[in-house]
Amino acid sequence: MSFVEVERLSKRYGQTPVFEDLSFVAAKGEFITLLGPSGCGKTTLLRCLAGLTASDAGEIYIDGREISRLKCRDRGTGMVFQSYALFPNMNVVENISFGPRMKGLRRAQYLDRVRDAIATVELEGKERFYPHQLSGGQQQRVALARALVLEPKILLLDEPLNALDAKIRKSLRLEIRKIQKQLDITTIFVTHDQEEALIISDKILILDRGRIVQMGRPDEIYAAPRTEFVANFIGNYNVFSGEQMESIGCSRPAGDLFAIRPEAISLSRQPVAGNNHGIAARGLIEDRLVLGNIIRYSVRVNGCILVVDLLNREQGDWFDKGQDAGLFIPWEECKQLAAH
Repeated sequence: MSFVEVERLSKRYGQTPVFEDLSFVAAKGEFITLLGPSGCGKTTLLRCLAGLTASDAGEIYIDGREISRLKCRDRGTGMVFQSYALFPNMNVVENISFGPRMKGLRRAQYLDRVRDAIATVELEGKERFYPHQLSGGQQQRVALARALVLEPKILLLDEPLNALDAKIRKSLRLEIRKIQKQLDITTIFVTHDQEEALIISDKILILDRGRIVQMGRPDEIYAAPRTEFVANFIGNYNVFSGEQMESIGCSRPAGDLFAIRPEAISLSRQPVAGNNHGIAARGLIEDRLVLGNIIRYSVRVNGCILVVDLLNREQGDWFDKGQDAGLFIPWEECKQLAAH
């Protein structure tokens, strides 16, 4: 049953549309990620949900209540900003309790909530610290606690990990997911990081120029992109025309555009024979990149460059630049795409 419903939502700045007729739903406790490049409308959409930006048309329902014309404070949303937006002259407790105080609650009414929020984000012992005394990750936890202390019906996160270094970012995104599941709070998260979206989400909505071009579970979207845009954005797919597919060994491709996952292609030092299960070809290793646990090869086959990802087992197994290699691509890994 839908807990959040967005119906035909539109927003323009002057004559320029940001998005038009956007619709989607989220279940209670679901973690939804809005994924897309800069300028696709995802942050504006989040701000429209929060009430920070007025939508031009459409309706927003939270728990059956239409909220698109309500003020921000009356919508039952909590938002965490990319910049954290902490008050530098307030300590952790004062920052977290700011929202309840602005709602006119007495100290006795919100003090337990503040303590619970601090415990939830694991900041015990930092209550009297000011933002400049905290690390970036700790500041983000304060911002998250400040949103949670209001007990919102939905939590809105606008690229909250963008300013953190890679190691802290990976750790904190898992913490956010753990807290979200623990509280069973419906969450809408904005990012342009495909890896982050795939790891943290129950459902992903991919936006391109103000349109939702594909939505579904992370595994569904990664395994079966529908368009060239999604294939190029969600992974490192090889995207080929029908003519290019013919040049690498597909005799009669039934379509105009195809995507092939780099990890689905196998390499061999011996010639590979074609069969009814896939495409066999011979290629030349043009480049090799070491990406930690993955070795990424660029292989030229009859004028086409294929990206191939293999597990980095040991250096003795690596293919060298200029070396010939056999390739095999299973038929089921050749995904037909729509052009748009």
